[in-house]
Amino acid sequence: MSDFNWQLIPSFLAAHQHGSLLGAARALGISQPTVGRHVTALEAQLGTPLFERTGRGLIPTPAAARLAEAARAMESGAQTLMRGAQQAQSALAGTVRLSASQPVGCFLLPPLLARMRAELPGIQIELVVNNAVSDLLRREADIAIRMLRPTQGSLVARRIGVTGVSACAHRDYLTRRGVPRVPADLLDHDLVGNDRIQDIARGFAAMGHPVGPEQFAFRTDDLIAYWAAVRAGLGIGFVANYLLHNDPLLVQVLPELPLPTLPVWLVVHRDIRTSRRIRAVLDFLARELPPLL
Repeated sequence: MSDFNWQLIPSFLAAHQHGSLLGAARALGISQPTVGRHVTALEAQLGTPLFERTGRGLIPTPAAARLAEAARAMESGAQTLMRGAQQAQSALAGTVRLSASQPVGCFLLPPLLARMRAELPGIQIELVVNNAVSDLLRREADIAIRMLRPTQGSLVARRIGVTGVSACAHRDYLTRRGVPRVPADLLDHDLVGNDRIQDIARGFAAMGHPVGPEQFAFRTDDLIAYWAAVRAGLGIGFVANYLLHNDPLLVQVLPELPLPTLPVWLVVHRDIRTSRRIRAVLDFLARELPPLL
């Protein structure tokens, strides 16, 4: 029966289950006359009565019993098909390539990614740890966590927070050398500085205290080595607050220093931001990273 109207089946099943047109109408949320028309139309299509109309309601005929069994099987199959389609649509699987600086990639992200694994078990993460701005234009990463907003129009950036920078030292170093009270006291301390990057030297110059390389007891541009040097007590260094707050061995000094705050951006290429797995990771990071900053 190629022109069979399957849309009549829900009204038939409801009438069969509830034993009346009124009960079927209430269950389906439609009018009683509409249910009656559906049942009558179905009987006309099949060429056989499906119910005996009595004062006490509807009495199914043998044909109705056979049709109800087949219709329920059809309904069950349709529901199974729909659930499968929904599950396939909601399944998040595949690889997302994530780029972050050394401190973020080595200290902030690992426990965060462990939680994300529980929430998004079908997604694998490839982590690119470097301090350069990954070229998202060339797809070196799907998502980048950066302290610098990109200027390329094809990149989309979401600002998720800011992180501060503090001067700090190992508590044993401060016990041995004393705690600086004013910025000028830093010049009498061992300092941990950079090698080729001049951000710290420029900061001292801006405060009116120009310093040369010889002022720094230890110099490196590697952020993990820098952090390790401060933790080892080599001197006073300048680190992101999210590192300082999670290390009981380090003590902040000179909190009044005018040190910069760094905005934190999640960056993604405009063409791939609609990918469901990338969107899921992006939304997870946007939700979970800010409290850690």
